[in-house]
Amino acid sequence: MKWKSAGGAVTIGTRGRNTFAGAIGVALVLVATPAAAQSDARLTRLEQQINALQRAVFPGGDERFFQPEITPEARVDSQTVNPPATTTALTDVLARLDAMETQLARLTAATEVNQNALATLEARLVNLEGGSPDLAAATPAPTGTIPVPDERVELPASSNTSQAQASSGTNGATAPSPERVAAVQAIVKPATGDAGDDEYTYGFRLWDAGFYPEAQQQLALFVERYPNHSRTTYGRNLLGRAFLDAGDPRSAATHFFENYQADKRAARAPDSLLYLSQSMIALGDTRRACIALAEFGDGYPALAVGRLQSMYDGLRGRVDCD
Repeated sequence: MKWKSAGGAVTIGTRGRNTFAGAIGVALVLVATPAAAQSDARLTRLEQQINALQRAVFPGGDERFFQPEITPEARVDSQTVNPPATTTALTDVLARLDAMETQLARLTAATEVNQNALATLEARLVNLEGGSPDLAAATPAPTGTIPVPDERVELPASSNTSQAQASSGTNGATAPSPERVAAVQAIVKPATGDAGDDEYTYGFRLWDAGFYPEAQQQLALFVERYPNHSRTTYGRNLLGRAFLDAGDPRSAATHFFENYQADKRAARAPDSLLYLSQSMIALGDTRRACIALAEFGDGYPALAVGRLQSMYDGLRGRVDCD
């Protein structure tokens, strides 16, 4: 082999050519090895991160969606199906990048599906809470307690005496007037075939007509005879209102509290909680009134901005709670 230079031709023998070629090869390996090692490390780290993300989206690596790991065997299989012209470090890197892009696309699609499902579920919950007349059944039961029973005043000692007084409408002082008796008798008791519902409806009609003592007796009878009826929560709440409207907030508070404690998910449990606060306000017990209001706000947030919002806001405006 001859090279021309400024001083003339230079001849390199066979041994010189081999030595020169070897030096060039070593130089290329020394240059390529650090770059290849760095790229491989970065790819390995990216694969690990993708695998971690995959396990977070699909715990357990459910193969119904895609292979949970990028394994060397999978790459060998793909190359067997479509073998490259030559296998080099570059083609291996490209194959690994293709696999990573495919897996990222599937993870992104799965994440979008999950997000859409959550958004749909949230919309259904909002529609359910906004369209139902009684939201208590869709609201988690409150976990707080109201320390009313320790110091609350119970009903009169003799329930028979109180019922007899209620039926007279005069607290036992005098007999009811003929006009009142006639007016009460004019209230028709329904007969629909559901005895429990008929008893409650009759008590409601008495209360609605302003015959509070008679309503108290009728509703107490209904609650005692039908403790598991669907209207029982309405009956307890209305029984408390009959006492509250009759000017007896202490007895009213007892029935409101019992209705709330009996089943916090019942349809009239949140109503009783607000009426309990109203009874406490009437008794001048601001502390317990505020406790009841706080319990209502925490336990029934949908009703606080829905069906019972006006009552809730009005009661909060009557007391100064810390």
